[in-house]
Amino acid sequence: EPKNALINQYKKLFQLDNVSLVFDKDALLLIVEKALDFDLGARGLRSICETVMLDAMFDIPSEKKVKSIKIDVNYVQKKLSKMTIKKLRVA
Repeated sequence: EPKNALINQYKKLFQLDNVSLVFDKDALLLIVEKALDFDLGARGLRSICETVMLDAMFDIPSEKKVKSIKIDVNYVQKKLSKMTIKKLRVA
């Protein structure tokens, strides 16, 4: 909801490439849940979002046919299954 919320930042980045980005409510809840489970705080939340969005941020803009992307629970689970807590810990 805040003006500079992480999700709004990602939506704006995709808008620059004329791609609509939509997050499923359950996907957002899973991301927040993981940050709380690992007691990561705001920076950890950003790290989780980056883990989830990294492939899409690099692949989607180069695919001119893609006009929208929806991030759902399955997508988030798939991306989070590849990460470890050590990668998320902030020094």
